[in-house]
Amino acid sequence: MPAWLKDAVFYEIYPQSFYDTNGDGIGDIPGIEAKLDYVKSLGCNAIWLNPCFDSPFMDAGYDVRDYKKVAPRYGTNEDLERLFRTAHEKGIHIILDLVVGHTSDQHEWFLSSKDPDQNAYKNRYVWTDSVWNAPQEYKWERGLADRDGSYMVNFFSSQPALNYGFKEITYPEWQLPTDHPDCRATIEAVKDVVRFWLDRGADGFRVDMADSLVKNDDDKKSATSAIWREIRQMLDEEYPEAAFVSEWSYPELALNAGFHVDFVLEHGDNWYHALCRSGAWGPEGYDPIFKADGKADVTRNLAKMLKSIEFAQGKGYLSFITCNHDTPRLSALLAPSEIRLASAFLMLLPGVPFVYYGDEIGMRYQDGLRSKEGGYQRTGSRTPMQWAPGANLGFSTAPAEDLYIPVDPAADAPTVAAEENDPDSLLYLFRRVLAFRRKHEELHADGLLTPVFVEDGRYPFVFRRGHFLIAVNPTLKEGTAEIEGAQKGTLVFLAEGKPGKSMPAVEFADGKITLGPQVLAVFEVR
Repeated sequence: MPAWLKDAVFYEIYPQSFYDTNGDGIGDIPGIEAKLDYVKSLGCNAIWLNPCFDSPFMDAGYDVRDYKKVAPRYGTNEDLERLFRTAHEKGIHIILDLVVGHTSDQHEWFLSSKDPDQNAYKNRYVWTDSVWNAPQEYKWERGLADRDGSYMVNFFSSQPALNYGFKEITYPEWQLPTDHPDCRATIEAVKDVVRFWLDRGADGFRVDMADSLVKNDDDKKSATSAIWREIRQMLDEEYPEAAFVSEWSYPELALNAGFHVDFVLEHGDNWYHALCRSGAWGPEGYDPIFKADGKADVTRNLAKMLKSIEFAQGKGYLSFITCNHDTPRLSALLAPSEIRLASAFLMLLPGVPFVYYGDEIGMRYQDGLRSKEGGYQRTGSRTPMQWAPGANLGFSTAPAEDLYIPVDPAADAPTVAAEENDPDSLLYLFRRVLAFRRKHEELHADGLLTPVFVEDGRYPFVFRRGHFLIAVNPTLKEGTAEIEGAQKGTLVFLAEGKPGKSMPAVEFADGKITLGPQVLAVFEVR
């Protein structure tokens, strides 16, 4: 386990939307380097950089054309290596996005695989034995190559699936077992990409669609997990400080597959929904626990999360995210006062927090934007970072019509400059809570989140982390919680949903915690 992960707080940067230094309307790697001091000032000491490799950008870079070349619109390989060096000088680690379930249909591997003549890449992708064969249980494209066969795609039509074999062979005419030499060659190609960037200064990888490798795998993803354990072994032997983060959303499988951290997203009916993403963006029947109406079934909502945290002990970490490039920003789901409490709570949980760029200033989800590069509904979470009032909100000097995605047009669009020195701002709260987390080792990635007072319909709900009790009252009414085993505590951190108003009730005495409306309080108990 890389030692630096225990104290890591990641900042996710969507490169085309972060900061544009050359005025072409698209963010770039020199722009990220220029803003490293800001990232550090926030309290983040690690960066997850979304895909920055050469791509036709049919899916915003998640369709890689060349794994070993930085996309020219972002800069050069030398720019990325310099970013690594500068970040390291500032105490910041950088992990890259590893997209190896599929490539672009313009990747040289696929162009060779399409050729009807025999070559080393014939089986680098999943092909049937005839263009007329396209079993309905998979996604296929056909008639687009001279080769007589249909090829499987993972997501969009431009993303052919790399071939790691099939756990269960149902069509022996064209399906290969996982130990076939051509499937083994795919694994070795992934190792080669991993070594290439680690040798140049990267600190690890976040793996996209980590559970998608082997087809017809079983419920436990045993064949896919075996591949990741093999790559993890390579990392342990050759790059022991390299971080391995999965987009799996199933910690019980991902951590056993060798990942250090599982990146939990809204995949299926998992506990991530129940924190703050129910309703239109989550399963029916769950009310987010931070909604001020207090309707959430807190016990049920958090049961799976607590189980996952317990499972992770000694095996790895969970990740808790504010949102990311695939999910709506919290502004689409919660009111500003609710966002403040949700953000503070997420930063205090066990595991490795991830802050999506702009969430720290309350950037808004932009509904109804025209899709860009396969973004569709996701486009509204990918708008440019808002640095300062004025043209393009400080993101770029390009004409507004040349921007990759338009900036928030609202007159009151939040910006870093406007929140920088405002003690009541969301940015100020993020800095306070991350500084508090870093100061206390008990609040780092290790450890449990133990329920102390969690009763449906009763607020605040209270959890223990080491010597700290974290109490949250998201509702609009004052509430009291009875605490067993402690009569009093010292208030050491406070987050208010609506700061600047009259001071809400905050008290821990005589075995009871009392909190006014929309308050998160941390008490030290010794």
